[in-house]
Amino acid sequence: MKIDILTLFPEMFRPVTQDSMLGRAVEKGILDIRLTDIRDFSNDKHNKADDYPFGGGGGMVMMADPIFGAMEHVEAKGRKVIYMSPRGKILDEGKIKELSQLNDMVILCGHYEGVDQRVLDYWDAEEISIGDYVLTGGELPAMVLIDSVARLLPGVLGNENSALDESVYSGLLEHPQYTQPREYRGMKVPEVLVSGNHKLIDLWKLEESLKITKERRPELFQKYISHRDDKNKDGTRRFSKDEKMIMDKLK
Repeated sequence: MKIDILTLFPEMFRPVTQDSMLGRAVEKGILDIRLTDIRDFSNDKHNKADDYPFGGGGGMVMMADPIFGAMEHVEAKGRKVIYMSPRGKILDEGKIKELSQLNDMVILCGHYEGVDQRVLDYWDAEEISIGDYVLTGGELPAMVLIDSVARLLPGVLGNENSALDESVYSGLLEHPQYTQPREYRGMKVPEVLVSGNHKLIDLWKLEESLKITKERRPELFQKYISHRDDKNKDGTRRFSKDEKMIMDKLK
């Protein structure tokens, strides 16, 4: 996947895109992340990229011309263009999966009070938000989007199934995790996890996930248990008797 990032602050991305999971994906050739500084396309001698908004109001607005220059530089016409914006649709599981199917995209990071609307109209940009709150700019939301999408690309994670197995992708929040030592400051690892009985371990993980989801995300819990009597296409039950017993106990 090729990702062009248009931003006023390209240095913010380098520690994220060059290290850890994303850095390894770039090294493997799975991701091609390119940074473009919008200021480089300003016709102002001071590389000015913003101005006061027409109609008044506080703050500054990013001007169309430098962004157009950056868009043309990365040949954005005909490509998927995303603008990170608090007024966009919320980035969720469905949108992340949809974006992970793309071969390339252009991500525009706004700043100040946003960008000239003509940029979004001309380049047919889709506005995406990561939550109902306002940040200083689109750089951090862009990092969230890239990280979440990259996890679904084949070869990025060591275990091909791990991205879909965890947290909300499975329909439940993740169960508690433990590692060595088995006892620390009087706190012990649950005995079932070191029992070697994989069936009991799986049931424990399911019950803990259900408990946490019911407490913290009741809407996910209700959605999950509402399918407890559903059947697969071949007529077999989706959940075992033990799994149904746990879900019924926690309803």
